[in-house]
Amino acid sequence: MSKAPGLSRTPTDHPVWTALSRYTIGPEDAALSFAERLARENGWSRATADRVIEEYRRFCFLAVTADHPVTPSDQVDQAWHLHLTYTRDYWERFCPQVLGRPLHHGPTAGGRAEGHRYFTQYAETLRSYEHVFGTPPADLWPDAGRRLTQDHKARRVHPRDAIIVPLGAVRIALLVAFAALSALALWAFLRS
Repeated sequence: MSKAPGLSRTPTDHPVWTALSRYTIGPEDAALSFAERLARENGWSRATADRVIEEYRRFCFLAVTADHPVTPSDQVDQAWHLHLTYTRDYWERFCPQVLGRPLHHGPTAGGRAEGHRYFTQYAETLRSYEHVFGTPPADLWPDAGRRLTQDHKARRVHPRDAIIVPLGAVRIALLVAFAALSALALWAFLRS
């Protein structure tokens, strides 16, 4: 790993990274762990939730060591939102004992200027991530264009409230239906 801007040590030797690496979110004896809850609430596998938590750690490291404001990816933001609901753990243990300072979550106020600011912050976050940790995983850290023009349009849908069909399956079903109707029309035309 390379050094973060303004750091005198590599992340593995940095006290914040050491603390983050040892930190477990929430009570360790909970029947439903933070990772299991994160997976359940987002429809992810446990392996994906574990990857997101690792990326959340990296984001938090950048948040306290980078010389600029940072913006998370959508998945990392989901981990951060859930962590914030563990209020005692977040404010009484995580911020003071692990990060050494408060880490507030500031949502956008909306508007063109805010959109530009977040786009710039996210792009800078990706650059800092790459400088410190190497190339970010594209499935969890998409480029700034996708993150701030497409991902923000996503909606969380509870499976009991909707039928969720992947777009690829809809396309295949439409192609099959079109082919069947075309064949039926051709058969009817040839019979007449």
